[in-house]
Amino acid sequence: MAGLIAYGAYVPYHRLARTDVAAALGGKGGKGTRAVAGYDEDTTSMAVEAARGALARDGLRARVSQLFLATAAPAYLDKTNAAAVHAALGLDPHVLAADMAGSVRSGLGALVTAARSPVPTLTVLSDLRIGLPGGSDEVAGGDGAAAFVFGGHRNGAPVIAEVLAHDTVSDEILDRWRLPGAPVSRVWEERFAEEIYVSLADKALTAALDHAAVDIGSIDHFVVAGLHARACAAVRRTAGVRPEAVTPDLAGAIGNAGTAQPGLLLADVLDRARPGETIALVVLGDGAGALLLRATDALPAHRAARPVASQIAAGSAPMPYTTYLSWRGLLDREPPRRPDPEPPYAPPAHRRTGWKYGFVASRCEKCATRHLPPDRVCTSCRSVDAMTDEPMAHVRGTVATFTVDRLAATPSPPMLVVVVDYDGGGRFRCQLTDATEVDAVIGARVAMTFRRTVTAAGVHNYFWKARPVRTGETEGTH
Repeated sequence: MAGLIAYGAYVPYHRLARTDVAAALGGKGGKGTRAVAGYDEDTTSMAVEAARGALARDGLRARVSQLFLATAAPAYLDKTNAAAVHAALGLDPHVLAADMAGSVRSGLGALVTAARSPVPTLTVLSDLRIGLPGGSDEVAGGDGAAAFVFGGHRNGAPVIAEVLAHDTVSDEILDRWRLPGAPVSRVWEERFAEEIYVSLADKALTAALDHAAVDIGSIDHFVVAGLHARACAAVRRTAGVRPEAVTPDLAGAIGNAGTAQPGLLLADVLDRARPGETIALVVLGDGAGALLLRATDALPAHRAARPVASQIAAGSAPMPYTTYLSWRGLLDREPPRRPDPEPPYAPPAHRRTGWKYGFVASRCEKCATRHLPPDRVCTSCRSVDAMTDEPMAHVRGTVATFTVDRLAATPSPPMLVVVVDYDGGGRFRCQLTDATEVDAVIGARVAMTFRRTVTAAGVHNYFWKARPVRTGETEGTH
């Protein structure tokens, strides 16, 4: 039996309150918050975090044969963004890594392609939504990522949700678009596409139900995703599904994450679905698509280590609206009196891909000393070229000492730098992110996270930072 064998989700730590936006701009007060990617995050870094959650089980990475990254906000054009995700995950070089980018519908395309694939496929949906200040895309949008692994049943990696059926309907609808180089989307009047999407959703869902021989009344979890809020609400209301089966859209807590929204909502359902329950996912955008899944007995024992609900609950207090605008490049601030940062150089970055992207250290074969960064000569026993690779991205550590740097250039001053003693040995100095000064404490527990440290000369510099381990996180996470 083929189906879904693993999943993971990533909700950024930061939050923006809609009431703060209204207070700053003099508009109507909104309710709730939206998730905000940090100044050092983009769709590539968030994709890595979601995929790490999906591949947390031992041996699962070695099974992956394909990697697809779906996003409407790629960090690069021309260059394959999935290649950086591939490198950060340490996947086999023969694993195909490809982007499905440019539209919100690419998320649906990646899910369906993975579900149809005859080989184990990792598909990651990631998005970072930006709108003009005070506009609906800004206050209703959100950032996040979700990852899914589809494949066949094996011991240790069983199918947790069987794919019953899927169907897609395509239609050319000019309801939302963005020209290349434009910072934000443009939207047609909402009433134009509402009835069209309701009809398309009915066609896709009916076809999938017929193919699976499933009655609409037997759906236990009904998920509807899309950027057209009125159409999504209408589909939930008119589809004929039992009211108690309609799942929340999480918009009040984290906003609408565009390409990633179907994945985040599906992951949230998988976090709580019971064996035997039927899940229907309907996605709207330039047509409609439906995916039917049935949870298996293996699901409870193989849920994601970091549930969506716990990540939502662990979010920060609302950030200042001006800080959000600055992070998104919508508010220019006086730059620090510092030299411009240098971009990473391609030759050395390629030579050290394992360290730079995968955070792979070395361990001495003679005395078992860890070296971060990896080295040829052991600092303890002086052995030469007697090293084995030592992946460290999943290893947690303890803060040995720290620095609060108020002079360093950073979009989120002050810069926090920590020296981490890793479980099992090894010490490394790095930045502490998703944190304030009160989090920089000797003895604090930290985990590693993949981030974009700086962008210079049009080149993104990715590397690893430490982040605080939040309350409720298990030691086995990632």
